[in-house]
Amino acid sequence: MPILEIHHLTKSYGDERFPDDISFTVNEGEIVCLLGPSGCGKTTLLRIIAGLETADAGQVLFAGRDVRDVPVHHRNFGLMFQDYALFPHKNVFENVAFGLRMMHLPRTEVETRVREVLELVGLSGFEERDVNLLSGGEQQRVALARSLAPRPRLLMLDEPLGSLDRTLRERLMNELRAILKGVGVTAIYVTHDQEEAFTVADRVVIMNHGRKVQEGTPQDVYQNPATEFVARFLGLTNLLPGKVVGVGKGHAEVETEIGRLEISNLGIGNWELGVEATVLIRPEAAGVITESPLADDNAIVGTLVERSFRGGYYRLVIRHASGLHLSFTVQAISESLPPLGASICLSLRSEAISLLPRVQN
Repeated sequence: MPILEIHHLTKSYGDERFPDDISFTVNEGEIVCLLGPSGCGKTTLLRIIAGLETADAGQVLFAGRDVRDVPVHHRNFGLMFQDYALFPHKNVFENVAFGLRMMHLPRTEVETRVREVLELVGLSGFEERDVNLLSGGEQQRVALARSLAPRPRLLMLDEPLGSLDRTLRERLMNELRAILKGVGVTAIYVTHDQEEAFTVADRVVIMNHGRKVQEGTPQDVYQNPATEFVARFLGLTNLLPGKVVGVGKGHAEVETEIGRLEISNLGIGNWELGVEATVLIRPEAAGVITESPLADDNAIVGTLVERSFRGGYYRLVIRHASGLHLSFTVQAISESLPPLGASICLSLRSEAISLLPRVQN
């Protein structure tokens, strides 16, 4: 049963609405990520839930109760922002203890809780440290510990890793999920980074121009983006127009400018003969063919125009005879790759190709 229910939240700014009629739910102990480009209304939505802003329409229910008239400090919701907002004149212990002291808890309970959350975030022994001398990752952990110490009913995190460098962010996103799941706290996580969202969240709500455009698990959203906007936002750029010319049980044949493709991931549409669609070829769909392809190989031939080594894989860009450029990732076996400017033949796995509705978004 949902612990948090968002019903048709709307906030107007002149002629624009951010958020615009947003609805979703969050189950107890679940991490739901609000994912979308900057300016799409994610943070405003978070602030409305927290009580820092008031919606023009809609409801926020927590444990079945409308919290519209509940003051911020009585909601027992935790907030963690990108800049962490640590007190520079207080040490680690005093920063973490601040909210607990505002609750007028006994000194011994404050000390116990601070030690518990610092151990949880891997900062045992840091109590007397000057927060100004901590690394960005350590400051992030202090901010998280401070948010968790009052044992909030709901924790909201707004771009919590946004100020960290890429390497540290990749390490901490895994640790952050483990901490949140270990505590069992219900959380709403805001980010514009799809990799971060997919790593941390149980479920994602993708937003654009104030509206919800898709909701689902990270795997479902990646495998079945609902629109071209969602696909492009997730970094899936191999999109081309097609027309359904064959339909079978669990698969379809589509005519495209790179040839006829068999597709076994039919997405969320209702496909019939003659329907125009957008074909999405995910980057992991391709395998390099070194021998003559078979008729059912979904094979395409093009010119290799870019090749970059990414550790465990190569990123390839090929130019098809139609002029279309397609990007793929293949295993890092350089012996099977031709030199730049040479012809290359790829086989595309039908389950890694999807059909999307041809709609404006």
